[in-house]
Amino acid sequence: MAKKSKAAKKEENKNEKMIGENRKARHDYEILERLECGIQLTGSEVKSLRDGKLSLSESFASVLGGEVFLINCEISPYSQSSEYLNHEAKRRRKLLLHKREIAKFASKSEEKGLTLVPLKMYFKEGKAKVLLGIGKGRQMHDKREKLKKDVAKRDIDRAMKRR
Repeated sequence: MAKKSKAAKKEENKNEKMIGENRKARHDYEILERLECGIQLTGSEVKSLRDGKLSLSESFASVLGGEVFLINCEISPYSQSSEYLNHEAKRRRKLLLHKREIAKFASKSEEKGLTLVPLKMYFKEGKAKVLLGIGKGRQMHDKREKLKKDVAKRDIDRAMKRR
C-alpha cells in the first residue's frame, strides 16, 4: 500500500475533529487491525464530547449478545444540563457496526490474547465515530524493545534530515 502525501492526509482529515485518543493503547498493545464504527449517544453526551470531556484510557470493547459495546469509557456529565437529563459517566455504549463486521471482529477478539481496544474518538461530518483496533497485549520486554527501536529510528531520521 502506498503512503499518502501530507496534502492527501490533510484533505482526508478536513471533516474530522479529534475528541480524544488512547495513546497508551499503542504502547500496551500491538494493533493488528483497525475499524471505524459509529456510537450510540444521548444528547448530553454529545454536548460533553464537543467540550472535549472524554477519557478512553481504561476502556475496551466487548461483544455481548451479538452486539458490540464500549465499556469503561468515561464521558463527563455536561455541566449545563440538569441533573435529571444528564447521563452516567461510565455507562455501556453501543457501537454501530454491520453484522458481517461484528462477526469478523467477534471471531478475532475471542482468540487467546486479542482484545478490542478503542484507539480514538472523533467527529466525522458531524457524527461521533470510534476507531477500534484488535490488539495483542505486549509483555514488558516487548515494550522496552519497541521504545528502543523508536528512539533509534528517530535518531536515524534526524541524521538523514541534516544531510
